[in-house]
Amino acid sequence: MSPQDSRLMPEEAWFTEVFDRHGSAFSLKVREKLLDVQSPYQHLEVYATETFGNLMVLDGCVMLTDRDNFLYHEMIAHPALFTHEAPKRVVIIGGGDCGTLKEVLRHPGVEHVTQIDIDEEVTKAAERFFPALVEANDDPRAELLFADGVKWVDEADDGSIDVLIIDSTDPVGPAEGLFKTDFLKRCHRILAPGGVMVQQSESPLYHSATIIRELRRDMREAGFDSVATLPFPQPVYPSGWWSVTLAGKACDVNQFREEAASNHAMPLSYYTVDAHRGALTLPPFMQKALD
Repeated sequence: MSPQDSRLMPEEAWFTEVFDRHGSAFSLKVREKLLDVQSPYQHLEVYATETFGNLMVLDGCVMLTDRDNFLYHEMIAHPALFTHEAPKRVVIIGGGDCGTLKEVLRHPGVEHVTQIDIDEEVTKAAERFFPALVEANDDPRAELLFADGVKWVDEADDGSIDVLIIDSTDPVGPAEGLFKTDFLKRCHRILAPGGVMVQQSESPLYHSATIIRELRRDMREAGFDSVATLPFPQPVYPSGWWSVTLAGKACDVNQFREEAASNHAMPLSYYTVDAHRGALTLPPFMQKALD
């Protein structure tokens, strides 16, 4: 199927992502397949659904929908930006759908954002089928690069950025290296003192004792002085619950600029100072798993 083709689905067609390891699945009723592209890196599909708007799928895994993507994009961006004392230089590794970029650029104090995603097809699909996510792409502060994010980090200068956002897919295949201590050490190197790193860190229900605990350990081994994991709802991801993990270089990511988070004028749909504060208070089962 060419990128221009669309295909009407049978009347009772559903897209289903099965999570074999956890004995669960998630389904959305779909009306039409809008895009089917095999890029050099992954298989990209876009569907029109009955109730969640457009749906983007990468290698069979749900990436985002029109209806609920704000949850993820707001929570991977704003906690980190309100934790840093004065974020000016921001880098996003991944994030090709540009939703995280849009949220970062809501902050007037940000002077420059570099987004590095290896797969340009994701951004092209967002431009066609998720126009609300790419509204900030023409902002003069935005720089979009289609390149290897790991290589970019290797070549960046020491202490050259304030906030680093790792907006990656699951830690398998090309994204697996983004969760390793060696890469995290390189991230630590390019952050200035007071810098904040944030990484999507999977499901609190499914991965607290594995991926999340290991990521927090690896962040500390990489030299970060503090870590904090923030869970939040995300209906279309495994278990319906997701998380981001922050790490601070010479700063405490368990504290944030509450006054600024209370008084901003951004038109947000989920993030608030109370949501941030509440997410920092982990439920007992997570505390037990992470300890």
